[in-house]
Amino acid sequence: HTHTHTHTHTRSLRCHPVVATYPRTRSHEHTHTSDDDLRRGMPTSHVKYGEDIAILAGDALLSESFAHVAKNTPKSVAPERIVEVIRILGDSVGPVGLAGGQVMDLECEAKKDVTTEELQWIHRHKTGALLIAAVASGAVLAGATQAEVDACIEYAEKIGLAFQVADDILDATQTSEVLGKTAGKDEAVDKTTYVKLLGLEGAKAEAQKLRDEAVAALEPFGEKAGPLKALADFIVNRNS
Repeated sequence: HTHTHTHTHTRSLRCHPVVATYPRTRSHEHTHTSDDDLRRGMPTSHVKYGEDIAILAGDALLSESFAHVAKNTPKSVAPERIVEVIRILGDSVGPVGLAGGQVMDLECEAKKDVTTEELQWIHRHKTGALLIAAVASGAVLAGATQAEVDACIEYAEKIGLAFQVADDILDATQTSEVLGKTAGKDEAVDKTTYVKLLGLEGAKAEAQKLRDEAVAALEPFGEKAGPLKALADFIVNRNS
């Protein structure tokens, strides 16, 4: 939705962000073996199929994300842009992305003095990195300039944090039936969340601030950024 030169590039902009769902689902396959038995109202994979199959399924999804980029990107896209997308995707799931964020999340579970800055670091890497991969990949494949890609990254980082703040609010305010996963789990294990650090109203204000900053980052794109602005609104206003 940023800067398209051809119809083919527009199609690639729309389809390649889907690649980020593979590593995201993979992360769920792995982390749910230790943190939840329910997702979207159904048993998680490790409950239904066993931990061994859940971990293997996660590994397969991660591999498929790279294969998808290589096999399905239109040949009209410049090879160097495809390589850049593979780099972005690799960074998003490695030690400077999802894996690093998940490790820090696990390390902080037993800490009683986690700061807001530490919590943001976790979520920039654990959640934000994949959103950055989705948005930045679409921009790169569509032929965006570096300045446009940077604006997309700023937007994605903000909605990544907003998503997690909203998640913490929902965990504290909704039921398991509405969420489709176990509600109140964070408080039950005394996990540090934005609600715990900022209070419920403070967390709501933080989510709105992050939404506003995300939308501001899209200013250079004007009306073309409408769908991304709508996504930012959805993230902070959803009920599950």
